[in-house]
Amino acid sequence: MSTGPTPPDPVPDPASGAVGEPVGGGADAGLQRWRLVLGAAADGAFGRGGAAGGAGGGGVLDATGEGQDAALDWLYGRDEELQRRGVRRQQGQAGGDGPSIVTTVDWLDQITRLFPKETVERLERDAVERYEIHDVVTDPAVLARIEPNETLLRAVLRTKHLMNPEVLQQARRIVEAVVRRLLERLATEVRRAFTGARSRKPSRFRLARDFDVRRTIRTNLGHYRPAERKVYVEQAYFFSRSRKHIERWQLILLVDQSGSMAGSVIHAAVTAACLWGLPGVKTHLVTFDTDVVDLTDDIDDPVEVLMNVQLGGGTDIARAVTYGAQMVEQPRRTIVAIISDFYEGGDPHLLVRQVKSLVEQGTRVLCLAALDEQADPVYDPAMAQRLADVGAAVGAMTPGELANFVAEQVGR
Repeated sequence: MSTGPTPPDPVPDPASGAVGEPVGGGADAGLQRWRLVLGAAADGAFGRGGAAGGAGGGGVLDATGEGQDAALDWLYGRDEELQRRGVRRQQGQAGGDGPSIVTTVDWLDQITRLFPKETVERLERDAVERYEIHDVVTDPAVLARIEPNETLLRAVLRTKHLMNPEVLQQARRIVEAVVRRLLERLATEVRRAFTGARSRKPSRFRLARDFDVRRTIRTNLGHYRPAERKVYVEQAYFFSRSRKHIERWQLILLVDQSGSMAGSVIHAAVTAACLWGLPGVKTHLVTFDTDVVDLTDDIDDPVEVLMNVQLGGGTDIARAVTYGAQMVEQPRRTIVAIISDFYEGGDPHLLVRQVKSLVEQGTRVLCLAALDEQADPVYDPAMAQRLADVGAAVGAMTPGELANFVAEQVGR
């Protein structure tokens, strides 16, 4: 049969388009991708026993493809939507060159061997978040093998109450590894935000980031050698930077720890740790649901902060803002950043009044709907509008953008 158009770029979900490139050879790669997307229900459409060979997969899948099909079926075969549509999967059957997939450990071993890294991370995310296969992060044997990533970190935060001390210690390895990577990346952004703005005044400090290309080339044009097409630099010039200072500012981070805000809690904790100790900034970190927990004492250790977070429960934003308002020392030198979806479970009128009071006394109030790398805002638009109407700045910021905002305020 004709292969038709090339399948779309992969999304590792059989229901939505692709599962990564098949690793094996021999069979038609395009047909294999479509067969993996469509599952066993499409075997008849591919002509069972076709020229591509193989015992399963309608003759389309090679040995590696059958292994991929079994691994995908182990996960997506439990989808209730397929059952409602009468699509039968062959869940639990093995394929190709691998043993039968029985346990989560076996499945993780299979997908790590058969799929590219980005597909493995998507499959792990679907296992934890879509199908709630908790033993991905509560089974010691699984934790010992798994590669730490942000998806698993969010899963650990949601399920650590299910873990015994031994498992919790292994889970901490995931938290530490992911936080370390985030700290390395965000610390660079924060340092850049606080280094100061370039001035036109020359500097005697020779730093690559401050290299004055225009002046250096202009001054050394007399040393241009046409035959070599090169300018020989005898004198290099560098910009100086103006100091961002000055009077001490407070940054009070109020972070919603309800279940949907896991990504925001992670990035808020890491951002707070990056800002901690910077000249001119006094940072506080407070998490809340219906209760308020001040984690400022642990702010320099984001791993400890995250291990103390309890995701889930209700939301009382007004109570958190009331607590934060009591921490303000100099209103006109304070930023209160509320990170939440703004679905208020407490008193909405009190929340609006408290935010209005902060704004009127000169405090800068940021209402941030998300604080992860995508900054994908999911929030109550009606409440967000009410807060904007009383003077709060409402929107979404990545950690780097928040650091830049704080640096701009401190440098005024």
